[in-house]
Amino acid sequence: MSVIHPYLRLSGLEPLTVRPESNFINIGERTNVTGSKKFARLIREGHYEEALSVARQQVENGAQVLDVNMDDALLDGVQAMSTFLNLMQSEPDIARIPVMIDSSKFEIIQAGLKCVQGKCIVNSISMKEGVEKFLYEARICRAFGAAVVVMAFDENGQADTLQRRVDICLKAYELLTTQAGFHPEDIIFDPNIFAIATGIEEHNHYAVDFIEATRTIKQQLPRVKISGGVSNISFSFRGNDTVREAMHAVFLFHAIKAGMDMGIVNAGQLAVYDEIEPQLRQLCEEVILDLRPDATERLLAFAETVKSKAKTEQKDDAWRQGSVEARLKHALVNGITDFIEADTEEARLKYPKPLAVIEGPLMDGMNVVGDLFGSGKMFLPQVVKSARVMKKSVAILTPYIELEKEIIRKERAAAGITDEEASGAAKILLATVKGDVHDIGKNIVGVVLACNGYEIRDLGVMVPADKILDTALEMGADIIGLSGLITPSLDEMVHVAKEMQRRGMKQPLLIGGATTSRIHTAVKIAPGYDQGVVHVLDASRSVTVASALLNPESKPSFLNGIDEEYEKLRADFASKKALKQYIPYAEAKDRAIPIQWEDYTPPKPQFTGIRSFDYFPLEEIRAYIDWTPFFITWEFRGRYPEILSDERVGAETTKLFNDANTMLDRIISEGWLYARGVLGFWEATRSDADTITLTKEDGSRMQLEHLRQQIKKAPGQPSFSLADFIKPDTKEAGTDYIGAFAVSIHGIEPHLERFIAQHDDYNKIMLQAMSDRLAEAFAELLHHRVRTQYWGYAPDEALSSEEIIKEKYRGIRPAPGYPACPDHTEKYKLFELLQATGQAGIQLTEALAMYPAASVCGWYFSHPQSGYFGIGKIQQDQLEDYARRKGKTPDEMSRWLSANMD
Repeated sequence: MSVIHPYLRLSGLEPLTVRPESNFINIGERTNVTGSKKFARLIREGHYEEALSVARQQVENGAQVLDVNMDDALLDGVQAMSTFLNLMQSEPDIARIPVMIDSSKFEIIQAGLKCVQGKCIVNSISMKEGVEKFLYEARICRAFGAAVVVMAFDENGQADTLQRRVDICLKAYELLTTQAGFHPEDIIFDPNIFAIATGIEEHNHYAVDFIEATRTIKQQLPRVKISGGVSNISFSFRGNDTVREAMHAVFLFHAIKAGMDMGIVNAGQLAVYDEIEPQLRQLCEEVILDLRPDATERLLAFAETVKSKAKTEQKDDAWRQGSVEARLKHALVNGITDFIEADTEEARLKYPKPLAVIEGPLMDGMNVVGDLFGSGKMFLPQVVKSARVMKKSVAILTPYIELEKEIIRKERAAAGITDEEASGAAKILLATVKGDVHDIGKNIVGVVLACNGYEIRDLGVMVPADKILDTALEMGADIIGLSGLITPSLDEMVHVAKEMQRRGMKQPLLIGGATTSRIHTAVKIAPGYDQGVVHVLDASRSVTVASALLNPESKPSFLNGIDEEYEKLRADFASKKALKQYIPYAEAKDRAIPIQWEDYTPPKPQFTGIRSFDYFPLEEIRAYIDWTPFFITWEFRGRYPEILSDERVGAETTKLFNDANTMLDRIISEGWLYARGVLGFWEATRSDADTITLTKEDGSRMQLEHLRQQIKKAPGQPSFSLADFIKPDTKEAGTDYIGAFAVSIHGIEPHLERFIAQHDDYNKIMLQAMSDRLAEAFAELLHHRVRTQYWGYAPDEALSSEEIIKEKYRGIRPAPGYPACPDHTEKYKLFELLQATGQAGIQLTEALAMYPAASVCGWYFSHPQSGYFGIGKIQQDQLEDYARRKGKTPDEMSRWLSANMD
């Protein structure tokens, strides 16, 4: 069962999940009329379209949330907020990130809530006008599904001491969670960042109090988040960007260590902590941490020396005098592209080969970036800037590298050498695994690795295991990287690792993404593949990991260290598992489901053999859609239709539901997709404890093999097997029957390509989700007709759609590969019986996945006692018996049944 962790989950067009391992979340501040003169002027003059460029720049500079504030005495705040947000929502490159609706006037916040898509943040609410109004506003925010920023403010004013900050936040938490229905993870506290170094002595401890309040609040309320307006800290130095940016970096360095999760900052102006001029950094430390009584005077004196000087001129005078290697490193760490052409050309002429520039100074610079990012001294926007510098430098070097390759190729051809050269950039294949839709981290990994000279192939999202591994073999990938955002991705990663082992692949496997962890990688993924599985927490760390894995000298020791670490994690995990007991297979067979066969006459289908359905009407299938899994695909947990009226997510799920049905209307009216299917029935008997023998139309027989539960149960409890639901082959027994089906939805590819070309991920994913739902609905529809017509054992069935979805009917349709019959190889028999490829257009991949992806197949059982169950773990004695019945070796079958083996 998937675990839904209590994380803060936000979204624009793309989701943003804030996990414990997440880096600091940058909230772009420039779309704020009080924080950007340019933005304020454009809004006042009604130039909203031009104002969007400010938002776009914040996103491009790495803002992960966009703060929008229209609090200006000369503006109609409600109209301005509504107009700008509505325009912003129509710009996918901006609307992809979540919005923070920022206002001191609640009517403006309400106007904004009506405009945004996804899950936003409201900034802010507080108890300054009393508890009653605070709860009123909080409940409205919750009704719109928004997270809230709570200011440390009550009737007595803003909290300006450590104790008041903590006390007010604890009181607000109690009110929000017990009376307003908020989940703790949807609460973000702002314990007030005030200006320091103002010359007023009592202000000197403001930064320290904020940092310590953050530490205390996070210790007592670990699921809440902490935010703040970072630029407030340096207000005394407005006009002096050099000092202000240094103060922001130093303040964030300490606040983040204490637990600060996010902050409103100018995403394009963040100094790198280690790159701050040492004297300035020390002076900022003294002021922010209140280390000495004269700290303010010392920083003011220094500020005068840089006040009138342009920041870039100062830096030019210092760093432009160094070696080309030092200059390239500085440019990479600081994201400066001004001189990259000249410096790259100088390095190219200095080094023997252009590739040596990438492998030498550029790689060295990116390693520094990785270390700074990994240690929390550098932020994601800066890494993106560094990657852009690297990309520009690599682009300058690429023609020379290609020319060199061509010369080598011609020399080899002249020498009669026709084999492919082994040299060249290492190749890395990246993919977000099947079942997953987005992962920003994977994209960053691709950029950073490509900028370090690696050849990257990104297969995108929702990529099946076969496609990942087939492509890796075709391109000769040196490393495979898997990414995932949602929980089902973890199982798919396990599957990919085991498929790599089954295929005998040798490439190291990198695991990354929002749902992944070291413990899951160690316990679930790494044991399935013995050629190296490494969990990569941070995007920038991928460079260091890839370098270690591709270096023949460092790879063995690196992987040995990983193995030792993972072995310890597995041991710790195993020690916590409850000990389960199992019974011998012989005993399990004796505990079959007790069915009184002598009093039972198996129903006879209308026909035996197969019947196919081409271009089955989608409008009929539509009525059988189970919408609950559709919402789960989009990470909304809850049952349909109740989820549409849910207080927290109802507004968004209703929008989603309407969008889905609008698309479904077009799918049907414009003939985007079409349905094909096939079903069949055959005489069958249980010829052995777990073997069903059916008779085909030509009189030949086929054996269907099943597994049986072996976990030890309470006395009198049976050990289930699907074979138990078919009448045994005895002299007294009459003929029983078994059915099978396969259905699929076709025609999706050209429409996916159209959406991809339009950069319309939303509709692309929506189409894929609807295709899957239609396939499942087709299976449900056919099963209904099987029960009432084709097999006809329940002709008077009168169940509601809800009762059908809850499987209140008689009979089951278990699918090969699922809990009751986990062996995928039985699909070969099912496909042979149904002629599924010819009759329904479905193909089996080498890994026994079905193509098209929107396909469903399974068996039909009619007995009144038949029900769904899971086999669970089996033991070696059953594996050997099962392999014997299948005509395979135990080793062959264990690869297909690894998930069911201890």
